[in-house]
Amino acid sequence: MTLAGRILLGLVLLFLYAPIAVMVLMAFNASELYSLPMVPTLHWFEALAGNDKLLAASRNSVAIALATAVLATTLGTMAALALSRQAFWGRSLLQLLLLPPIAIPWLITGTAMLVFFFWTGIGRGLHAMILGHVALAIPYVVLVVGTGLRSLRADLEEAAVSLGSTPIHAFFAITLPLLAPSLIAAALFAFAVSLDQFVVSYFLATPGMSTLPVEIYSSIRKGFTPEINAISTLLLAASVGLFVVSAILTRMGGEPERR
Repeated sequence: MTLAGRILLGLVLLFLYAPIAVMVLMAFNASELYSLPMVPTLHWFEALAGNDKLLAASRNSVAIALATAVLATTLGTMAALALSRQAFWGRSLLQLLLLPPIAIPWLITGTAMLVFFFWTGIGRGLHAMILGHVALAIPYVVLVVGTGLRSLRADLEEAAVSLGSTPIHAFFAITLPLLAPSLIAAALFAFAVSLDQFVVSYFLATPGMSTLPVEIYSSIRKGFTPEINAISTLLLAASVGLFVVSAILTRMGGEPERR
C-alpha cells in the first residue's frame, strides 16, 4: 500500500473511531462539562450504580437479548438445516428472502411491526419486543449456521447410519457437536443484535417498560449526563466482546473442505 493509501486509511479509521474514543474517555473524566485537562475518575460509574432507571432498562435489555438468542438460534438453526439438507420447491426463493430483512432500514421494519402487531392484537410490550428482536436476528442466525453446515462433511452422518445409528442419533452425536461453534457464534450474534436494537424497541415499548438504548435516548432528550457515557462504554465493551467471541468461534468451525 502506498503512503497516500495508508494516510487515507488512517483518516477513515480516525473518522470512524474518534467519536467512540472521546465518549469512552469522557466516561472516566471527572468534569461533568467535559473540561480539560482530563482528571481520571470512576465517579460516573459509581453514580450509574445508583441510577435505577438505567439499571432497570439494562436488565430488560439483557433479558430480551437472552430470550432472543435462545429463540432465534433455535428457529434459525431449524431453517438453516431445512435449507441446507432438504430439496423442495421454492428453496432458492426462501434463501433469497432471508436477505431483505437485513437490508431493509430498521425504521421501516419497526413501523411495519408496530402496525402488524396492533392489527393482529399482539400489541406492544415485552412480548412484542422479543418477537420483533427474534424476527430481526433469525436471518443472521441462518447465515452463520448455514455457513457452518457447509463446512461439515455430510458423509459422517451417512456413515453412522450405515453402522446402525438412527438419523436423529447421528445428528445429535456427530453433527451437533461439530456445529456447536457456529451455534454459539449465532447465539452471540443474535444476543448482540438484540442488545443494540433501538428502533424496534422504541416502537414496541410501553410506558414504563424500556430497553437500555431507548432509555439512553430518553435521557439524552432530558439532559445529557456523563452517566450515559459510562453505560454506553459498558454496552460498547459488551458488544465488542460478543462480536470478538463470535468471530473466534466462527473460525473454530473450520473452512470448507477442498476436494
